[in-house]
Amino acid sequence: MQNIPSVDLRDFLSDDPVRKQKFVNEIGKAYEDIGFVALKGHFLDDQLVENLYSEVRNFFSLPLETKAKYEIPGIGGQRGYVSFGKESAKGRTTGDLKEFWHFGQYVENNPKLEAEYPKNVMVDELPKFNEVGKEAYQKLEKTGIYVLRALAIYLGLDEFYFDNYIKNGNSILRPIHYPPIQDEPKDAVRAAAHGDINLITLLMGAQGKGLQVQNHKGEWIDAIAQDDELVINVGDMLSRHSNNKLKSTIHQVVNPPRELWGTSRFSIPFFMHPISEMPLNVLENTIDDEHPKAFDDITAGEFLTERLIELGLIKK
Repeated sequence: MQNIPSVDLRDFLSDDPVRKQKFVNEIGKAYEDIGFVALKGHFLDDQLVENLYSEVRNFFSLPLETKAKYEIPGIGGQRGYVSFGKESAKGRTTGDLKEFWHFGQYVENNPKLEAEYPKNVMVDELPKFNEVGKEAYQKLEKTGIYVLRALAIYLGLDEFYFDNYIKNGNSILRPIHYPPIQDEPKDAVRAAAHGDINLITLLMGAQGKGLQVQNHKGEWIDAIAQDDELVINVGDMLSRHSNNKLKSTIHQVVNPPRELWGTSRFSIPFFMHPISEMPLNVLENTIDDEHPKAFDDITAGEFLTERLIELGLIKK
């Protein structure tokens, strides 16, 4: 039994207006209720997922000194390698029990953004790592474009409202390695309770359980998807823009039972960000007497910087 609603993108992509509207209603309601869905019918095929996990395992198996040369100072961890325990959840000082890599945008026809974003980091030891990462990045981005089109309709906006904001957006593909746990963690979990920063997050089938989401009653429930589904959740940017109509749900990755401490866990989320100039001002049509404007005006770039400081990835 799945604990989060399942939707099928093929309904939205069909030429049948009834099926298309059914998808809009289902995903919109799920994001109002719990902020998470499991999505079938996306653009990733099984072979690409298998290739990506294989390359990711190969990278994290490299010696620490090899990985360390890909940790680039001064960019807040936005590209390349981020070593174990560097990142902590907002409001926590204890680092999460993970190391990760960042693939960023492959900018097309925009010299200004090409200069603004850090360059992607090439791994010399693994000739296919960057190639497979780029292909997965672009397939997940394509999936995200259609999800946001559906949400635009649900919010009473033009279907293509988000398109220009997410073209060449500051999105990140983050392969994560949660290494085997060696000692009793004092106050650390694999990923402490947090909301995501971005518009939406697309997560391909995580290798190993552990992801939990918090429902409206404050209960933690396991986020379980089928092998052919992506888990997609709303981030704080979209929640803010929609005046909390669409919920950015708090979630966490808990430590496994003690008998599984000796195992690694891999997870590959795609954080879909807009361009920095996107205004995240609360949409006028989401404000009424029962739902007053909940947030001050801010751009996506300003909000991202604020949050990276809170996470300890950028120093003031």
